[in-house]
Amino acid sequence: MLKQGMWTQNDGMSIRIEDILSLSVKKRLELIEELWDSIVADPASIPLTSAQRSELDRRKREHRNDPSAAKPWPEVRDRLLKRKK
Repeated sequence: MLKQGMWTQNDGMSIRIEDILSLSVKKRLELIEELWDSIVADPASIPLTSAQRSELDRRKREHRNDPSAAKPWPEVRDRLLKRKK
């Protein structure tokens, strides 16, 4: 949880946490979306542990070996939603 009075500084710009928390939920969600988009714009900058890298490499190899095993997202989503019922 963010504490009152905390602030962040980047390139000389200060942002008070209170200012962010005073935004409406809609505006905070928009800010989160903008932040996330800025992070994923440079995937190489996202740090991975060696275990995460190994798992991604394993999944890529598995897919290359048998691409037909992949399921489209709507099919997976429907299966998961049925499980919840």
